[in-house]
Amino acid sequence: MKKDLIISRLIVESFFEKLNKALEVDVAIAGCGPSALALSLELSKKGYKVAIFEAKNEPGGGIWGGGMMFNELVLERELKGYVEELGINCKEFGEFLVVDSVHFASALLYHTTKAGTLVFNNVFVEDLVMYDKRVSGVVINWMPTIRERLHVDPISVIAKFTVDGTGHPANLVRLLSKRGILVSVSGSTENLCSCGTVEYEFPMDAENGEKFVVEGTREIYPGLYVMGMAAVSVGGGPRMGPIFGGMILSGLKAAELIEESLRREAVKIDKEMKIWRSLNQHVQGLSQRK
Repeated sequence: MKKDLIISRLIVESFFEKLNKALEVDVAIAGCGPSALALSLELSKKGYKVAIFEAKNEPGGGIWGGGMMFNELVLERELKGYVEELGINCKEFGEFLVVDSVHFASALLYHTTKAGTLVFNNVFVEDLVMYDKRVSGVVINWMPTIRERLHVDPISVIAKFTVDGTGHPANLVRLLSKRGILVSVSGSTENLCSCGTVEYEFPMDAENGEKFVVEGTREIYPGLYVMGMAAVSVGGGPRMGPIFGGMILSGLKAAELIEESLRREAVKIDKEMKIWRSLNQHVQGLSQRK
């Protein structure tokens, strides 16, 4: 067999094996920025099945360029333990850390994929899957297909929870709002009728922007979480520029919230299974008496 054929077969078979694994996951994330990398790493290393779909060729979001293409970025000192745990080199300057942005992006990508996160670049989330007024996954297509406006139908990915990590555009949330589907801007999904209009981000204010991005990370519609710059955009908070502590903390908060929801769901399923087993045993007992 020719080497060229072997190479092609290995790529095709390996990719489709990976894609098949991603068709039904615990968490589907649109966008592969810093928040998505932090979130996916936390959940993947705990055994949850996570897939990220990134429209661009290079995952990592805004990390790579640092500030104005000066490829250094800043983190708050409180994240020193986090970066050290991941083996990321940093320099300390008072209450801040400075990190090489290429090193930072590469480290986060390495750790999350090693933990089991499935990352698909050049894949665009063009719509949401919704069952019974709950977001239940994403609809994906190749980015070149979207860019060239080719008339090609997408495929669906089913997820227990979906996360909008698309950054400034907040694409997933706006897919709902443009259809007149009300979303929560108050931190609760209990009463969507009382929610306001989806906002856009405000001008630069790093100090308040860093606080806002963490506070704004939440479930914005049943089954749909928002984090990172998407949370800032949706909530009408200020942007913060090339400081990335808030992005990481937003991803970690989203991971905590989603893990709690996944655990509640697992308990619910376990109770339902126990009831089913009890009923099944009862029916079998009646059958044996007959």
